[in-house]
Amino acid sequence: MAAKPSIPKGTRDFSPVEMAKRNYIFNTIRDVYHLYGFQQIETPSMEMLSTLMGKYGEEGDKLLFKIQNSGDYFSGITDEELLSRNAVKLASKFCEKGLRYDLTVPFARYVVMHRDEITFPFKRYQIQPVWRADRPQKGRYREFYQCDADVVGSDSLLNEVELMQIVDTVFTRFGIRVCIKINNRKILTGIAEIIGEADKIVDITVAIDKLDKIGLDNVNAELREKGISDEAIAKLQPIILLSGTNAEKLATLKTVLAGSETGIRGVEESEFILNTLSSMGLKNEIELDLTLARGLNYYTGAIFEVKALDVQIGSITGGGRYDNLTGVFGMSGVSGVGISFGADRIFDVLNQLELYPKEAVDSTQLLFINFGEKEAAFAMEILAKARAAGIRAEIYPDAAKMKKQMSYANAKNVPFVVIIGENEMNEGKAMLKDMETGEQKLVSTEELVAALQD
Repeated sequence: MAAKPSIPKGTRDFSPVEMAKRNYIFNTIRDVYHLYGFQQIETPSMEMLSTLMGKYGEEGDKLLFKIQNSGDYFSGITDEELLSRNAVKLASKFCEKGLRYDLTVPFARYVVMHRDEITFPFKRYQIQPVWRADRPQKGRYREFYQCDADVVGSDSLLNEVELMQIVDTVFTRFGIRVCIKINNRKILTGIAEIIGEADKIVDITVAIDKLDKIGLDNVNAELREKGISDEAIAKLQPIILLSGTNAEKLATLKTVLAGSETGIRGVEESEFILNTLSSMGLKNEIELDLTLARGLNYYTGAIFEVKALDVQIGSITGGGRYDNLTGVFGMSGVSGVGISFGADRIFDVLNQLELYPKEAVDSTQLLFINFGEKEAAFAMEILAKARAAGIRAEIYPDAAKMKKQMSYANAKNVPFVVIIGENEMNEGKAMLKDMETGEQKLVSTEELVAALQD
């Protein structure tokens, strides 16, 4: 007996109903991106490892899926190297390509390679899968989709403002209540300077970023482990736990960070974004959150994260400003800012809150019952006219028993069935059955189309 097939852990199959829901998510996000003037690109699933390595920090590098070279990948490797069993070193010899970890680094590579074809500022969006060799767990997958939008070639904070408007528009269309959290890496740098630990900015931001997950005591313990003094940790507490309105937080920060030029610049940038958005009529709340740090090393300015208010789940959108990501590819001075919608988590939230519109998950609207060759030929003419009118319709391919065909309609949640026998053909009409009420009526082709378009 053949072994039952399986798929790799951390990956998933999607049924037709699930795909209808996912496409509703992708299409909603895509429509809003177009509304704001973004254009779509795609990049290959695999990139050169030299493109990917060193861009996500040490932890990120470990999570890259590496692709084994084809052909004789042992050539050029000595017996001594093989016997050393040094996995990292051997992988660098066996593999020169890897699956992309995110869409931002491949986008930076794209900008550098196509700089002569691009009009700056360049507003691009990308909806594609990414891969991470992470430990699979609930809500965390090894293969998942990202829906990114970035603007490169402009330092203007209006880009940040527009991205927050996009976030607000998308979640308003989904019907999901969210809190948009913003912070600024310059503020975090200023805090590190003020508490006398400027060289530990990465350790501080990585620890602070875990506050929601592990709590204040564990964050402080992690800071101590990283060699940050108790005095500095004590100075950090009131800043991390700062409360009040956005305006009150900004006013406090102006005082606290007065001795840090970088910190004050971060406060001013945040103030501009928040003040501009306050007159834009956002439907969702926006909050300055100093515990927001975002783990990736390449952020340099404003950072964003979005939390659903009615479902317990991690962030469902994130992003930020990066000043020189293309610099690692030899093109310096190109600033960018972007966001990424977490399609898989949004999928889970919409499921839990049952917010999918009925039309988004409906498939076939109309099924023609097949009684035989003559009846099928008659039905095909009406079927063609129904499809031409935009009605999703199909005919059962075989002249099977009526019960089997009706079971098929029920299994697919088809709302209407068309029955055409000899009597209907003689009258040049069709019997339209409402599967929910059981009501049947004899209709012309025009009446059938009108009934389904209502």
